Amino acid sequence: MTAHTAATAATAVPTARARTGGPGDDGPEILEHVMGWTLVVVIAMLVVQLGLL
Repeated sequence: MTAHTAATAATAVPTARARTGGPGDDGPEILEHVMGWTLVVVIAMLVVQLGLL
């Protein structure tokens, strides 16, 4: 194997990309909604307790 073919073989990258998550992922949507609303309520309670509202 020459240096050129070794370099070419080393740089060959598969076209399939790894999934990193995001909007296209299938998952427990109800859990995401519950956690989101829980975060909203916690932030609202913090704002009221600190007297910012």
